[in-house]
Amino acid sequence: MVEPFIQDGVAVITGGASGIGRAAARRAARTGMKVALVDTDAAKLDAIASELGGLVGPANVIVRNADVAEPSAMQELAQAVSAHWGSPTLLMNNAAAFVAGGAGGILDPNDNWQRLFAVNVLGVVNGVQAFLPLMLASERPAVIVNTGSKQGLTNPPGNPAYNTTKAAVNAYTQNLERDLRERPGSRVSAHLLVPGWTTTGDAEHRPGAWLPEQVIDYMAGAIGRDDFFILCPDGETTPEIDRKRLYWNAMDLILGRPALSRWHKGYKDAFAEFMKQDLVLPKRDR
Repeated sequence: MVEPFIQDGVAVITGGASGIGRAAARRAARTGMKVALVDTDAAKLDAIASELGGLVGPANVIVRNADVAEPSAMQELAQAVSAHWGSPTLLMNNAAAFVAGGAGGILDPNDNWQRLFAVNVLGVVNGVQAFLPLMLASERPAVIVNTGSKQGLTNPPGNPAYNTTKAAVNAYTQNLERDLRERPGSRVSAHLLVPGWTTTGDAEHRPGAWLPEQVIDYMAGAIGRDDFFILCPDGETTPEIDRKRLYWNAMDLILGRPALSRWHKGYKDAFAEFMKQDLVLPKRDR
């Protein structure tokens, strides 16, 4: 069993100045970890750096106002972390860009697609390529967490660019975990964090949403159980609802239904009836 938050560990968290990343950084610091943060919001980054420095001492906090889409920025951070503290025990690729779905839908401007893929997909790849060699060379167990989205799993209409990037993070992280478990001598595991409705950034907290701290608590428990998919519920969506939605989407392919039939007018009633039924699935393997 691997714990993501361990005393004297080293946490590297992208998108660490707010939301889920900031909650992870705070938990890491309270646990007694050294913390390196990346974000593009300089003011928020300075604020959380000061806060964490008060918990673990300024020498145990590294911050970079950098873009994860730039491989050189992540390589430079990896060199700094290695020189000061050694290899990470927790790498959390959490930074993400979000461009609200425009009127063009699938024809949203190419710049939006380019930016979302640069941050949401290649930002994750850049983080892994910068830090994984250090983690593999270390004798300490280590954890990589890539932040996905339910939109990358159920693919709701309205923002195809964002959905597509998060679907890519899902595919990439599955391949990463398979590689790590088959790699001789590896003590590194990979996990896909899939938050539910969460209050992030400067958004006002609304009833039904989870706080970022709840997501991190749930994540820690799931990694302790060695779960790969960390599918978080929230105050409105239960695990049973999530499982039913995922099952329905998967059955589109198996049954030859139209794409995204959950939102097809011809399947509206069938989906509503399906959601009322109990879903009987095989028991977990462990």
